[in-house]
Order: sequence, then C-alpha cells, then structure tokens
Amino acid sequence: MEWLTGLESLTSEGTSGILVTLTSVRGHAPRAAGTKMVVSADRTWDTIGGGNLEATVTDSAHRMLRDGEAEPRTEEMSLTEHTTTRYGRQCCGGKVEVLFEPIAAPPVVAIFGAGHVGTEIVRLLSRLPVTVHLADSRQVAVDAARALESADGPARLRVHHAPAPETVLKDLPPDSHVLIMSHDHAEDLILCDTALGRDDLASVGLIGSSAKWARFRKRLREQGHEDADIDRITCPIGISGIDGKSPAVIAISVVAALAQDIAWP
Repeated sequence: MEWLTGLESLTSEGTSGILVTLTSVRGHAPRAAGTKMVVSADRTWDTIGGGNLEATVTDSAHRMLRDGEAEPRTEEMSLTEHTTTRYGRQCCGGKVEVLFEPIAAPPVVAIFGAGHVGTEIVRLLSRLPVTVHLADSRQVAVDAARALESADGPARLRVHHAPAPETVLKDLPPDSHVLIMSHDHAEDLILCDTALGRDDLASVGLIGSSAKWARFRKRLREQGHEDADIDRITCPIGISGIDGKSPAVIAISVVAALAQDIAWP
C-alpha cells in the first residue's frame, strides 16, 4: 500500500499533504470504494485510477494545500461522457464520492549542537509528535548522537554532520523551531545571523547567559540587523524559575518553553 509510505514520508519530511479516499462508488469507476492516495505539494503516492479523475482530484488537493485548509471535505464527481473537466471527458459511466483529509505537517524542531544539553533535549522530544533535526560540525559528536536515532517514540530524528551548520538551517521548512547551542560561540553567532535572514521561522532560541546575549546583540547590530529583528531571538532560553545547571534540568526547562510555542496538531 503505497499510500501508507506517503503518510510516513510526510511525517519524516515534516511536510503537509492530503489523504484522498474514494468513499463511495456507484456504477463503473477506475477503482473500488476504499481506494486511497496521498498528495503533497510536489508528489503523489498510490493511485485512485489515473486519468481525468485522478488529475482533477490532485488539482483539488493542491488547492487545499495552497489555501491551508485544515478540515476534511467531500466532493461528488460524475464519470459520464457528458462530464467534462479541463483534462477532457470522463467516460467510465459512474459516480464517485471523494473524501479529502488534510494531514498537517508535524512541528519541526532543529537543534544546533549535539552536546550534553542538545542530546538531552532530543531524548525528551522523542516522546512527542515532532520531527527533530540535530546538527553538529563535529564528527565525533555526530557519531555519538547516531544512537539516538533508534530511540522509541513518535518523533522522527535526523542527525546531520554539518561542517557549516548554517546550511542545514537554511534548508529547514517554514515554521521550524530553532535551538542554537553549539560548542563554539562563533558558530552560534553565524547561526543567529542565518536565522535572522529568514522571516518564516516559528521561533529561534539561543542558549547562554545575559552577558553572552548582550555581546551577541552588539555583533548582530554591527552585521546590519535591526533591534526589532534581533528581538526575534530568545536568550536565555527555558522556563524562568527553573535554575538547575545539569543538562537534564536545562533540557526540561527548554522543552517546557518550547511546548508553549508549538502549535500542536
């Protein structure tokens, strides 16, 4: 069942799509009731019979994705020689009812830095329905983080060895949540600059003290960023009042704050 592969791909890629189901078939039609396919913005999985019917249904699914529709809906389509679409006549002779079910993209969280705090955050997120990207410029840190990819739970984890981690940040889908906590302040600054170059991220957080953030604000202004844009970065990160210094406690604080920001499906 290729449509199941499609649903898995949507989850792992952090993208939205439409699950299409023939819920009713009367008379002749290319496929039976219960047949499914999955449509994303640029791919399809499985088939409801091909031809004009499938092309018309795919158009409807694409329109729902463009319009951001979140509620399921149905359409009835005639497949007679008197029915013409922009793809030509439909001549099977029957009628079908089609159910369109939007599949929301899971929230995406990208963690830059596979250190003690970063890996503890991954462990906590592994129980949540999110897609997680973990990037680090150090091969040794990435090798250690690979063990987390087999963690139980609904989260999908992608570990990236990225000598220039800003390239991973540039490729994140819109509405991603970004946490910057690399081993190197210079790398953190580059990631902050790259994040501010995008206006479609859901949130950006930087680990560090108030003193570190004061230095970063000055450097980001020198790089041409306005204060209003710099304010899109949260630093320090986490829930105020959780003062523990261990990686696990810091991770709990950060994930709790993140859970307040995420628009859960």
